[in-house]
Amino acid sequence: MPIKNDEVILRTRRWLEKSVIGLNLCPFAEAAYRADRVRFHVSVQRSASGLLEELRAELLGLHAADPLRCETALLIHPWVLNDFLEYNDFLDVCDAAVSDLQLEGELQIASFHPHYQFAGTASEDIDNYTNRSPYPMLHLLREASVARAIAAVGDTDEIYRRNIRTLRELGHAGWQRLWIAEPKGS
Repeated sequence: MPIKNDEVILRTRRWLEKSVIGLNLCPFAEAAYRADRVRFHVSVQRSASGLLEELRAELLGLHAADPLRCETALLIHPWVLNDFLEYNDFLDVCDAAVSDLQLEGELQIASFHPHYQFAGTASEDIDNYTNRSPYPMLHLLREASVARAIAAVGDTDEIYRRNIRTLRELGHAGWQRLWIAEPKGS
């Protein structure tokens, strides 16, 4: 039975709440999420070329949107680029799309994938989990939002180092405990 868009968004929200916000992996995420200024778009594309066209439309849509209503967007694509190496190669195409649309300096794309792997790490190193999401997704960000967040936080390298420390302390067992369903009524 194929997964439905509502289920994809529900799992993505849960991931945001439990890991990205819950572990404070991104100190900028909570404000936009709690203010309901994150657009969740589930792609039905089955090809990289179709996803590219959808990405272009999402980039233009985010650029045109009022930032007080839509600050950032997640383009979740469960049906295409499930292989991490193919996904990683596609990120160059994404950057080219930002450039082709003349949105450099306006928008940028962050990457998340269920099999995310940083260069120089083993596949199951806990460090990779900072960018592991339930589905492949492209996070479209406004440069102005990123600049404001960086100004507020200061040393962004410290965020990365703190995230690695957090995940290493948590370990694989702790990561798995995050996803145990809570009893109803909790």
